[in-house]
Amino acid sequence: MRKLIISMVMCLSLLTALSAKAVDNSMLKSDVPHRYEVVEGDTLWGIAARFLKEPWRWPEIWGLNRSQLKNPHKIFPGDTIILEKSLQGNRLQLIQGKGDQRTVKLSPRIRIDQAQSNAIPSIPAAVIEPFLSQPLVVDRDGLANAPYLLGTSDNRVVLSTGNTVYVANMPDHLGKAWQIFRSGKALKDPDQNNQVIGFEAEYLGNASARVFDEISTAVITHSTQEILKGDRLVPAPGLIFNNYAPHAPDSFIAGRIISVYGGVTEISRGAIVTLNKGMRDGLEMGHVLAVFRRSQTRLPDGKMIELPEERTGLVFVFRVFDQLSYALVVRSTGTIKILDAVKNP
Repeated sequence: MRKLIISMVMCLSLLTALSAKAVDNSMLKSDVPHRYEVVEGDTLWGIAARFLKEPWRWPEIWGLNRSQLKNPHKIFPGDTIILEKSLQGNRLQLIQGKGDQRTVKLSPRIRIDQAQSNAIPSIPAAVIEPFLSQPLVVDRDGLANAPYLLGTSDNRVVLSTGNTVYVANMPDHLGKAWQIFRSGKALKDPDQNNQVIGFEAEYLGNASARVFDEISTAVITHSTQEILKGDRLVPAPGLIFNNYAPHAPDSFIAGRIISVYGGVTEISRGAIVTLNKGMRDGLEMGHVLAVFRRSQTRLPDGKMIELPEERTGLVFVFRVFDQLSYALVVRSTGTIKILDAVKNP
């Protein structure tokens, strides 16, 4: 049975004092459309990018306050966004429902949605989904006391999907759904003398507990790579709902990209990067940061000098830990590399 959830939907209108703010021409793209109808597969970021030079500013333009930013209104396929130009300034208007030319007033209302709602997300959900459900950053000893794989009855060396496995130290009060990890690389902060601030645990697959005992029995239900004896298990978390609207941090953030998922050296749009800033620095889900590259050049006398920083992209923070966070590269206008700076846009 699909679970019903209740969410507060804040609809936008041009008819009230709290409706969309005027949009300055300098904020609009040169080829901005007059109207756009939302379709399946759209994201809030993608739609805003059709109208605005800086897509992350759409909540600001539509006058959303801080509480709304954390639970943004929902836009569905079939809704229409209209750019209305007047002497008083340009405005963006949202019309709810395909073919419905009635303007929806800005007022809170309760809407019952199914969990499999087709409301469009802020950013592509498929790209970040694994990072929402897999706790990939752990403390130094984060896996030391976790249950671990003893092997199989036929002494297989490599374990994979469908294998029945035996597990030591598996408690029976944390449920039957588990994930399998292996300790990964250390994540170091270049701004703190390369101090280790976390470890990126390597996700290997999922397992389902069948019998809890001193030595428990489980079945590997999914594997992404080879699973070995000694690999650790952690309880599978519930899905983290992440549809936060993009917005700039309230305080100044100055960090760096310290890792990229997949081990590539040059980073482009769609890549997942790790930042050396987290909750203790004021980062939260939905924050947008600009990426800056600093280069050097050699003078005729052989001396190296620093060139001014060059903005090369934007990242959208979608999962935050204490000292680290994951972000999606949503724009790249130049090559992005590890150790490039991230700051307020």
